[in-house]
Amino acid sequence: MKNEEQTRFLFGISLSDRPKWKQFLICSSGFFFGYLVNGICEEYVYNRLQFSYGWYFTFVQGFVYLFLIYLQGFSPKKMVNPWKTYVKLSAVLMGSHGLTKGSLAFLNYPAQLMFKSTKVLPVMVMGAFIPGLRRKYPAHEYVSAILLVLGLILFTLADAQTSPSFSVIGVIMVIGALVMDSFLGNLQEAIFNMNPETTQMEMLFCSTVVGLPLLIPPMVLTGEVLEAWNSCSEHLYVYGVLVFEAMATFIGQVSVLSLIAIFGAATTAMVTTARKAVTLLLSYIIFTKPWTQQHGTGLILIAIGITLKLLLVDVKPVYKKVSSANGRSGSSSNGGHEIEEEENPMV
Repeated sequence: MKNEEQTRFLFGISLSDRPKWKQFLICSSGFFFGYLVNGICEEYVYNRLQFSYGWYFTFVQGFVYLFLIYLQGFSPKKMVNPWKTYVKLSAVLMGSHGLTKGSLAFLNYPAQLMFKSTKVLPVMVMGAFIPGLRRKYPAHEYVSAILLVLGLILFTLADAQTSPSFSVIGVIMVIGALVMDSFLGNLQEAIFNMNPETTQMEMLFCSTVVGLPLLIPPMVLTGEVLEAWNSCSEHLYVYGVLVFEAMATFIGQVSVLSLIAIFGAATTAMVTTARKAVTLLLSYIIFTKPWTQQHGTGLILIAIGITLKLLLVDVKPVYKKVSSANGRSGSSSNGGHEIEEEENPMV
């Protein structure tokens, strides 16, 4: 019965009747588009305009998300999970967004990427401790992740030699965002696993609604809300940039949630890490930054890591079986301890 309901769509495109590689390509393409635009907009707003209002910008873009979700036809009546399911998730999500955007006031964009690129490793480790997941990954997954991380670190360290912008406050903020990110993807995947009828729109809607009030205290306590309001009032076109960025990021967010539901948090973290490499490369092309041999070495390691992952994209992570009230004993065709498509659904 559940199998027939577990048909996942991405902006009207049915994913469940397509082979795995097409699902991966469609979701990754939507994610890459959304977050490449996001990266370029953030580079422009934070580094070129010197606006550093991470909490306020996240707050404004949350309302753009809600409007876009409404246009997609979602309403609270279609929810299948209670609101309390999203409290912890929303706190982690908004904290991650605010700290990530705010850290750009103290770090240049490539320096921030150096830290954020390591996200895939804590995400993989944290997956072993999240209730509803309890999984472990094969050796090649860790090798691929480490190559990606090393490549991006080499790349961004090379940039730090030519255009440094580091500070202790920025490092603390981006590490805080990294810790929250390690929980975020795994919590999202756990919700999809525990209730396969959960849609991407529900998760994004509930996370945003619950998370927006959580942004108010840091905005008020830091005085950012008044400063940001005054600055943006003098440069109203910034709101246009924010809305455009939010629209693109919305596509990326829904695509990411599709990747998490179908392929899991760790594979999604690998994709987001690869996106960071492309964003960083575009940052050098668009904003004409100096290039060194170390940049090339980093790109080679990144390419090897991505290639290793893509060649084995159909190999699914091993899950530690956790007893569940709605567990199915004989419905999987593979049997054993590997989670099937039915258990990691393509809704």
